[in-house]
Amino acid sequence: MADRYFPNTIPVFVDETTVQQSFPLGAKDPLLKLLHLPYRTVCQKLQRAALDLKETIVKETWVSKGGRVSDYTLYTGALGTAFLLFKAYQVTSDNNDLALCSHIIKACDSASRGSGRVTFICGQAGVYALGAVVAKHSGDEQLCHYLTKFKEIELPKDLPNELLYGRAGFLWACSFLNKNIGRDTISPTQIQAVVAEVIKSGRKLGKGRCPLMYEWHEKKYWGVAHGLAGIMHVLMDMELKADEVEDVKDTLHYMIRNHFPSGNYPSSEGSESDRLVHWCHGAPGVALTLIKAAKVFSIDEFLQAAAEAAEVVWNRGLLKRVGICHGVSGNSYVFLSLYRLTGKVEYLYKAKAFACFLHARAQTLISEGVMHGGDRPYSLFEGIGGMAYLFLDMIEPMETRFPAYEL
Repeated sequence: MADRYFPNTIPVFVDETTVQQSFPLGAKDPLLKLLHLPYRTVCQKLQRAALDLKETIVKETWVSKGGRVSDYTLYTGALGTAFLLFKAYQVTSDNNDLALCSHIIKACDSASRGSGRVTFICGQAGVYALGAVVAKHSGDEQLCHYLTKFKEIELPKDLPNELLYGRAGFLWACSFLNKNIGRDTISPTQIQAVVAEVIKSGRKLGKGRCPLMYEWHEKKYWGVAHGLAGIMHVLMDMELKADEVEDVKDTLHYMIRNHFPSGNYPSSEGSESDRLVHWCHGAPGVALTLIKAAKVFSIDEFLQAAAEAAEVVWNRGLLKRVGICHGVSGNSYVFLSLYRLTGKVEYLYKAKAFACFLHARAQTLISEGVMHGGDRPYSLFEGIGGMAYLFLDMIEPMETRFPAYEL
């Protein structure tokens, strides 16, 4: 297992009020130096690094391709660059970023036609939903165009239920629009029809110990990307009936009861392989769902289980990968999410520690071939795009959201 992650030798905690005094004299490690800087000073460095990364990402994913889009998705394609540009605009108010973001979304709109994909992260729903939100900020008349296109999306009858390619991914896009454009932008009637299908499908397969269960490619996945954690996360944003709420709670209780002795979570039902500590599979993604459940349901068991999963992330989450889907960047959000819910500075420190690890070492480790930079190295979910997004998110930690997952 250890070949998947770097041993975490980072100090467990460095008190923000004593960082100047506690810095070891003569220490030369750039990571240690960062950890002993005040939080705001670190964030200034992270912002500068993020904006430099953004320029590189734009050059590699847009300029060098002459504005042509082959992969339009948010996950690995041009829409991910647009999403990063929108984040940069929110941090710096640079209208050039907003204008370029809008331009890239229009190209993604053209490239996505006929794709048949319907989710936010990997489909047309992401193009139209982000397009509408950016148009609102720009005062662009394209707002109506994107909303109309979104409402015209037809869900195939054989659509799976998971987040990346299925109904949960479409529902998340609906919630994103309703939060950022206005309540009931997507009608409750349309949403409830999809929710009903998700619940019906989950109950059909979940007979027995677990109230809700789902399959994707003949596997009963537990993780965020294709399984229970992602679907439960999205369902908690929906208007559910009382018995449906109980099904969601009991499904999460089932997952907690059946985690590995290490505290990690199986990637799929019946799996005995305790290897993956990713957002997509394993403790990080499940932790984010449990944190949300603790907030929505005010149940201590969910918060305790999330805290235990976060310990797994601290101990085994410095992955030899950079991205947010299955890398250090994504794992950092577990600590940010716990900090947002609890206000405990220990969690903010751990997020700072992971971000500082990336700032100090990621580029060198990638260039040396010790760390995987992603099959699409400039993308949002696999590559340095996710790292840049994390660095920008660190600036206002109480406002952080895992991109395209936390609302």
